[in-house]
Amino acid sequence: MKAGVSILGIFVADTAYLAGRMPKIGETISGSGFSVGPGGKGSNQAVACAQAGAEVSFISKLGRDTFGEMALKTYAEKGVTPKITMMDDMPSGAAFIFVNDENGDNAIIVYPGAAGTIGIEDVEAARGTIENSAIFATQLEQPVEAARHALEIARAAGVTTVFNPAPAEPFPDEIYPLCDYIAPNETEAAALVGFDLDTLEDAMRAGDVLLERGVGTALITLGERGVLYHTRDRSEHVPAFSVGTVIDTTGAGDAFVGGFCAALSRGLDPVEAVRFGCATAGIAVTRRGTAPSMPTLAEIETLLEARREDLRA
Repeated sequence: MKAGVSILGIFVADTAYLAGRMPKIGETISGSGFSVGPGGKGSNQAVACAQAGAEVSFISKLGRDTFGEMALKTYAEKGVTPKITMMDDMPSGAAFIFVNDENGDNAIIVYPGAAGTIGIEDVEAARGTIENSAIFATQLEQPVEAARHALEIARAAGVTTVFNPAPAEPFPDEIYPLCDYIAPNETEAAALVGFDLDTLEDAMRAGDVLLERGVGTALITLGERGVLYHTRDRSEHVPAFSVGTVIDTTGAGDAFVGGFCAALSRGLDPVEAVRFGCATAGIAVTRRGTAPSMPTLAEIETLLEARREDLRA
């Protein structure tokens, strides 16, 4: 029986700097805060998924260093099963994150470190983990050929595939038909389809383009506007959850993907899984950090029940 979620991606140590704006080249400005914590899209998604109640395996590579130790400690604390290759000649990844201390907007530079060397042979070593999972997810922070090979393995084994094309970088068209779900944000979707997503109708048109390229379902995250779930015979706009002051949007997309995968692995209807992912992200953006901001299953279910009560009122 296939069960749980497997995720291929990278870990980086997030070094986050809070300030009112980004400095100009050659300029030094004062910040209002600083933190170091676990990050990386795949790693964040794995933590979000585990916190949301799923059994999760995370496939990656780490340097044998302080940041690598941080990653392994995080997985032990959050219930993620690491499928990790340790490297002595490469450091673990790191990220520079600017967070606007007034509205939570962010800008990020990522260096993948050891995870940047993930190749087809590493994916082959994790074949059993991928084939035995119910859901497989990946992104584009590790080399694209590794992501593609892992998606091919999952698809051949009948595993449901979720592809988060982030960051917005070119990838082969052959990847589209390997995606049961493709989950770009509005900026990434615009880069893929060649036009901005200013309205919900634009998002639906972008979803149609992605379907024409072979994906099964387009999940386009629209920030505070929520998520568009779009297939050939079903299109639904799922509103975002507003649960408090937004202070850091850095991990919002990863929270959504992790929550969605967790819900899908438990057999929820896909639109209900989208709603679960939106609730996960809605809580995460009210907290600082990426992996540390991911809510627990109990917190997500409490929020979902409150929304249901509001709708019944």
